[in-house]
Amino acid sequence: MRSAIFFERDGILNLAKAERQHQISPLNFEDFQINEEALEPLSHLKQAGFLLIGTTNQPGLSRGYQSRRELEMMHMLLRKNLPLDDILVCPHDELDSCPCRKPQTGLFQEAAFKWQLDLERCYVVSDKWQDAHAAHLLGCTSLLLKSPWNGSSHHDLIVNKLGDVAARIIQAHSAPVLAMHQI
Repeated sequence: MRSAIFFERDGILNLAKAERQHQISPLNFEDFQINEEALEPLSHLKQAGFLLIGTTNQPGLSRGYQSRRELEMMHMLLRKNLPLDDILVCPHDELDSCPCRKPQTGLFQEAAFKWQLDLERCYVVSDKWQDAHAAHLLGCTSLLLKSPWNGSSHHDLIVNKLGDVAARIIQAHSAPVLAMHQI
């Protein structure tokens, strides 16, 4: 079984805007900007042998105001510039009650099956409570980048900057299994 690190797309892998206390995902390729701060930590984690997987809720697809083509172009740019192994998308709206929309665990379970992952040896990196909640349900370790979207849900660690993520994960992963959730 393998270990992976799941990265929330918006706000971690790419830059997202904030409007009225909400994070806004880019809906078209022209507005999509890669988070340059992600390259170095992801490269270190890739060199350490982790699978790197992006995850994202994109309800604009089911609501009809985002095209699949635009989304695929954004993800092609991410794969070209960051060492990602996969990007998993939930295209559903909150009202669809689907099992893959975070904070549900479906995207992570799909990845575990596809990549033969040991979820208890995986990490979830995000700036949103939804990802930390899913990590908790699955037994993954969650690292939240400090943001207004952290919420009060369970999390294992809050870091101030993305650059701290790689060192924390490599350190925790090399520790005995019992100490992994104590980073």
